[in-house]
Amino acid sequence: MPQIILASSSTYRKQLLSRLNLAFNIISPDVNETSHTHESPQQLCERLSRAKAQAVSTLNPAKIVIGSDQVASLNGTLLGKPGNKLRATQQLQSCSANSVDFFTGLCLQRGETQLFHLAHTQVKFRDLSTLEINSYLEAETPWDCAGSFKAEGLGICLFESIDSQDPTDLIGLPLIALSRMLREFGVNPLTPS
Repeated sequence: MPQIILASSSTYRKQLLSRLNLAFNIISPDVNETSHTHESPQQLCERLSRAKAQAVSTLNPAKIVIGSDQVASLNGTLLGKPGNKLRATQQLQSCSANSVDFFTGLCLQRGETQLFHLAHTQVKFRDLSTLEINSYLEAETPWDCAGSFKAEGLGICLFESIDSQDPTDLIGLPLIALSRMLREFGVNPLTPS
């Protein structure tokens, strides 16, 4: 059994973690993702990332468990996964010509030890026409993506700029921070044993 577990059901996080060429298992955590009253996007992101890691680590204390979550916020309003074309259209119309903040939490846990990192990415959307929004949504159907886009695909054309320290933050798993945190637990993706 690999010593690393990804506590996620996200195919995007699985693809990102696969880039590090490490063996890992996946266990989907059973965590209620409802936000609490007066909880900031950053607080929500941190709470959920930690909760996901802890939920899986409880049954696997000797393993390194990776928990992650991403929260998108437009002027303080949370943007969840749209689920369908109508809500995705509404999200992209709201995001058009605006900046959206994405917070990506990353928690590694082994036993009682937890490491945490919070990444912030700001995306400035272009002034999008109705035709552009409809064409994009027909092409990529990002119903399972907060903010209604896939930055690793055609969604990049929706943006004027992205301000981030790590290009993988926006996709959902900050690999630069993850590599550093794994090394702190004695696992170096460049020298796996």
